[in-house]
Amino acid sequence: MFNAPKIILASTLLAMLGACSQELSKEEQEILDTRIAEETQPTNMIAVLQDDPDLSTAGILIGLSGVGVEMQDNGPYTAFVATNEAFNKIDTQELSELLSADNKEELKSIAEHGLVQGTMTSGDIAKAISDGGGTASIPTVGGGTLKATMDGDTIVLEDGAGNKATVTKADVTSSNGTMHIVDNVLMPK
Repeated sequence: MFNAPKIILASTLLAMLGACSQELSKEEQEILDTRIAEETQPTNMIAVLQDDPDLSTAGILIGLSGVGVEMQDNGPYTAFVATNEAFNKIDTQELSELLSADNKEELKSIAEHGLVQGTMTSGDIAKAISDGGGTASIPTVGGGTLKATMDGDTIVLEDGAGNKATVTKADVTSSNGTMHIVDNVLMPK
């Protein structure tokens, strides 16, 4: 006795198996990889910060200060974020004391001194410096001011304590603002 449904089912499965085993072309694989990368990229500023291992100390500071909760879904902001290497310039004991949860107000003050309301790209900052005759004053969320100048094509910031920080990586974008990575910790005073 001839059983047509079983033969049709077997033929269909064999055809599907062949289709599943085909590899994507190089172009199709690149498109797929790009889509996967875009879908898995962090979106808000805090997620971008947490995704970068070179910014983990800044992430801890922002988290302990409570500013991270505010930054997560609000904005837009411009953040000047110090690298782990920049934090390592601070005395080990002083840094350990600073990153204590007991210092929440001081941590908040430092976190807010590197945070600006609104989005400023490196081009916007450079234009403000040019328009200001070589210097721009950038008001921070914490009530302080960062002084911005140019050293060739590089943006240099001066904090409330007179320390200078160079922007080493500009225009890191997120869904709620722009980050600029700096080589020194910006302090309010």
